[in-house]
Parts: sequence; C-alpha cells; structure tokens
Amino acid sequence: QVQLVESGGGSVQAGGSLRLSCASSTDTYTYYCMAWFRQAPGKERERIATIDRNSNTMYADSVKGRFTISQDNAKNTLFLQMDSLEPEDTAMYYCTAAEHNCYNNYRTYPYRGQGTQVTVTL
Repeated sequence: QVQLVESGGGSVQAGGSLRLSCASSTDTYTYYCMAWFRQAPGKERERIATIDRNSNTMYADSVKGRFTISQDNAKNTLFLQMDSLEPEDTAMYYCTAAEHNCYNNYRTYPYRGQGTQVTVTL
C-alpha cells in the first residue's frame, strides 16, 4: 500500500521560510504527477503546486514566485520550499500523487498524505 508522509510544518513568523517534505513509500518515478494542496480553516482545499514526470511545474497565483515545488526521485521525496510566508499561508498542507495525470480535485488523487500544519504569525 502506497503511503505518503508529510513533514516540515511548524510555526514561523511572517516573511520567514519553511521546507515541506513528502516521503513516498514507493518509487516516485512511478507517478505521473505529484502535487501540494492546502486547506485553511473555513476554506476549501486549494491546489497550490504540481510537478509532472517531465518536471513541468504549475503554481496557484496565491503562491507563485514564493513557493517552489521539486522532486528527488533518488530519495522518493517531494518538496515544497516556501519563502516570504504570509499569515494567509496558514493551513494544513497535503501531498498527493497520481500515476496518469495532474488533477484539480484533491480526491481524484489516489494517494494522499495525512498533512502537516503550517502556521504563520505576524
């Protein structure tokens, strides 16, 4: 059974940085797409970044220029480098993976982690 485990969340002051990791129990090169989603209290879950097998990346406007998604297949790990963090980035962050496509909908991804909390304070 495939497992994705996120880590690296925590509390940081506005303007600071965090690096999230998502460790996969299976080889990440088997995925066509890996993605990061986030959900803030009272808000819908939002797809914020994707990376596909050809290393093409996509970012939501809300994080473009501040966040960077990357993947290390040798370590079977997905990363999200988050810089210039803002209080609006406070959310639970989730890692997902799929074999065939990148999807907009979180629940379409067959593999999903349990999430890691990011809190940004003023």
